[in-house]
Amino acid sequence: MRLAILTLITCLALPALAGDLSPRPGWAVHATAKTHAQLVEDTRAAITANGLGIVTQAGPTEAAARRGITIPGNRVIGAFNNDFAVRILALSTAAMIEAPIRFYVTENTDGTATLGYKLPSQVFAPYLDEGGDELAAIAAELDARFAAVAAQAIASQ
Repeated sequence: MRLAILTLITCLALPALAGDLSPRPGWAVHATAKTHAQLVEDTRAAITANGLGIVTQAGPTEAAARRGITIPGNRVIGAFNNDFAVRILALSTAAMIEAPIRFYVTENTDGTATLGYKLPSQVFAPYLDEGGDELAAIAAELDARFAAVAAQAIASQ
């Protein structure tokens, strides 16, 4: 009987938890009090202010709404710049499959938003045998750049 009750409680709680992005290894995850729309706007501004370009953007929220389906705000913003691309290509052609590196803005169940991204050092780790210490150094530069973008994007209004 206890197992059935615990299972029921767990099943009822899962949908509420599914919308929130939680911390995980190799990621930076920043919960904010901002709305999804505000955090998307602030992330875009922070990307360009920190010397990166917005290369891609995608999200299922608007397309789902056109189909009559309501889902939480969800936006992926790919960021990179040509300087990093040229330097990485000189070390590992295969590593460029990872560019652009993406920021992920999700709407939480309480109406706030979270900014997450995989650490560039994590993203490029599989290519270090090929790219060596130079690729590790570039990935560390990107870690710092992405942290600066996140810090600016999540700063209070």
